[in-house]
Amino acid sequence: MSKSALAVLGATDPSGRSVGLVAEDGQITEFGPDVSPPEGAEILDGSGMLVTPPLVNGHTHAAMTLFRGRGDDLPLMRWLKEAIWPLEKNLTPDDVYWGARLACVEMARNGVSTFWDMYWQEPEVARAVEDAGLRATVGPVVIDPPGGTGPSTGWLEDLDRCASFGPRISVAVAPHAIYTVGSESLERVAGIARERDLPIHIHLSETAKEVEDCVAEHGVRPTRYLDDLGLIGPKTLLAHAVWLDREELELVAERGATVVTNPVANQKLTVGRPFPWSEARRAGVAVGLGTDGPASNNSLDPLGDLKVFALLQRAASADAAVIPVEEAWRIATGRASALLGPAEPLAPGMPADFILVDLSQPEMATGDPVSNLVYAATGSAVHTLVVAGEVVSRGGRVEGEEEVVARAAEAARRLTA
Repeated sequence: MSKSALAVLGATDPSGRSVGLVAEDGQITEFGPDVSPPEGAEILDGSGMLVTPPLVNGHTHAAMTLFRGRGDDLPLMRWLKEAIWPLEKNLTPDDVYWGARLACVEMARNGVSTFWDMYWQEPEVARAVEDAGLRATVGPVVIDPPGGTGPSTGWLEDLDRCASFGPRISVAVAPHAIYTVGSESLERVAGIARERDLPIHIHLSETAKEVEDCVAEHGVRPTRYLDDLGLIGPKTLLAHAVWLDREELELVAERGATVVTNPVANQKLTVGRPFPWSEARRAGVAVGLGTDGPASNNSLDPLGDLKVFALLQRAASADAAVIPVEEAWRIATGRASALLGPAEPLAPGMPADFILVDLSQPEMATGDPVSNLVYAATGSAVHTLVVAGEVVSRGGRVEGEEEVVARAAEAARRLTA
């Protein structure tokens, strides 16, 4: 018998088949109509449950749960400068840990197994993810000091500390944006990413002004500017990318980079238009879905954001078939980008990451389950989340969540008093 084994029996897959799943030592060993759980395995009753891949939150700032609701009625740059950056100066390592733990509770309950994060004191986020039993790619944020005092350097130590955590934690280099990180630092980031074979996680073209300023200063649009500095490649994650034009989208596709769209946060912060999905699809761009931070969304529920994404694209294109439900679900589960996840994760040999969705919930009880996940359900329909063969949430509850909520609330009250 393996060191750890878990089996799901009597579940339903999206095609309507009755299936089971066996996981041993964190990997799927059997999946299909007839499975044989090993002796002593933990058994999950899948009756009345849909078994499906978990959600991947492709871009967030988890510890910003502490600032939820701050500056709700401000546009992006005023929100950052007036509501967020002044508060972040007072963050302690414990604050970041408990803020991130709260985010992990919320995401686990909403069926998120994996997220990509960028923030201050990122080793504390890594610690929170490890303690919560989730997966994450964490990136200590790179922002140059104000006043032209030279490139930022402190993030490198945090990068090394993040890399010391367990196998569920991956690391990325995370320059904040082209308007907060100068050319010298961006070139250095690109060099370190190449040397260490690490992904790059950066905000890009979130507002029209960012594009205008880049053209005025550098003579090219933001994607070309980053490409000239060596930052656009198959391990690059571009968050937002709302204002990319056709030429930039073709460049992103040619380089094999991934765009993560954040439709709810973009609307809330009034960035001016939806992500150009139709053009991105024609160009062959790999796409993921993100919530952005819990202070700019303000929730961490990719299922809720998925409906918004699909409806925005329908409205923008006046085409009801612009994003079929199966494709929308692939994007939300990270399967439309090799950077975010495997194309077909529920198969023998793949990591044992999956969710059980309660088919007795009103929004799941009738109709096609994938359509319901895209257009009807929210995270409350997720009954169980399993990551690496271990149950992280069950019945919509996470073990120890009461302490996490209390500690995070205490930190938020102090920071925002």
